[in-house]
Amino acid sequence: MQMRRDRAGRAEPARALVMSTAAFTVCFAVWTIFSIIGVQIKDELSLSESQFGLLVGAPILTGSLIRLALGVLADRHGGRLVYTLAMLAAAAATFLLSFAETYAQMLIAAFGVGIAGGSFAVGAAYVSRFYPTEKQGAALGIFGVGNVGAAATKFLAPFVMVALGWEATAQIWAACLAVAGVVFYFATEEDPVTKARAGGFAPRRPLAGELAPLRNMQVWRFALYYFFVFGGFVALALWLPRYLIGVYGFDIKLAGMIGAVYSIPGSIFRAWGGALSDRVGARKVMYWTFAASAAATLVLSIPPADYTVYGMNGAVTLHVAVGPAAFVATAFVLGFFMSLGKAAVYKHVPVYYADNVGAVGGFVGMIGGLGGFFLPIAFGLLLETTGLWTSAFMLLFVLAGTLLAWMHLAIRSMERRRAAQAA
Repeated sequence: MQMRRDRAGRAEPARALVMSTAAFTVCFAVWTIFSIIGVQIKDELSLSESQFGLLVGAPILTGSLIRLALGVLADRHGGRLVYTLAMLAAAAATFLLSFAETYAQMLIAAFGVGIAGGSFAVGAAYVSRFYPTEKQGAALGIFGVGNVGAAATKFLAPFVMVALGWEATAQIWAACLAVAGVVFYFATEEDPVTKARAGGFAPRRPLAGELAPLRNMQVWRFALYYFFVFGGFVALALWLPRYLIGVYGFDIKLAGMIGAVYSIPGSIFRAWGGALSDRVGARKVMYWTFAASAAATLVLSIPPADYTVYGMNGAVTLHVAVGPAAFVATAFVLGFFMSLGKAAVYKHVPVYYADNVGAVGGFVGMIGGLGGFFLPIAFGLLLETTGLWTSAFMLLFVLAGTLLAWMHLAIRSMERRRAAQAA
């Protein structure tokens, strides 16, 4: 009997992790659906570039801003219920989108679709409560693999849309999300903290207590780390196809395929980043992330240029540029280290704020998501202002270098304080 209980105890965290990851994969697929169906909607409604940009960005914005609220709700009421309700709400908005006829109606529905993106904060809070500190990095890294849902949409949605239209595509994605929500609820159990509260063994804290850690500068520092590693990763996934077409003359199919393939290993390596953070420490992984990112973005920042050198035999012109193969390889290296960093940032959250994973994780995720919304806009503005395609990577280089320096100074400051207290 005892052995059976032990097996059940070990199976419960694994089931929670598997179901949460599967649900998050579907959520992420729905969250990014406008990257495909938005193209046909743009043609049907004759939208301007700015209108199209707002329509595609609306779910990203909502999914980012709502993460804090959903994270707090998960801390207070349990991730199982909040996760399910978020999926059902996003499924309803996605289904209603298929009946929208005007731009305003589609925009309202798009904001509702964004709820699917906010589910990350709920899932992270739910999963972390099933695992001890030394295993939370790996667990949250595996959960983050759900980002691969974006690639699933890029691969599958075009075929469905060509065969059935964008309306049917939205309805099918909505149905999948609704089914995922129902299956998740009935296949999982309440997390240990929620169970303890239901049994009267643990009191529910006031809302002020849930939000108190957000006053700490450390939380804001973690959030800005995530702004770069997650927001930058999402921004590049959106920007790469356009960059490859504009700089190297790739056709839309090849550029889109590279953008989709870029998302897959970047999502999968996040799981390894979590395990690595458990083994060598999240701080060391973050050092690797920012150092490698700074080096990669510095290389990618080099604009094509001709240099004339005058020697004994006359002038020699040297052409300096990053070729397409070198660019793709370096971009994948950048994405790889960003994925390690995504897991490392979230490894920090339950270590420093074990009782506020939902609120802190939601806030960190919110800022990271805003990076995915604002960075592509910044890339476009820099391109228009400078005329340099590589200006996007110049911005990322400045961010990576600044965050690396800030992190190092903050760590040295903490070490000095600890040394003074121990003396």
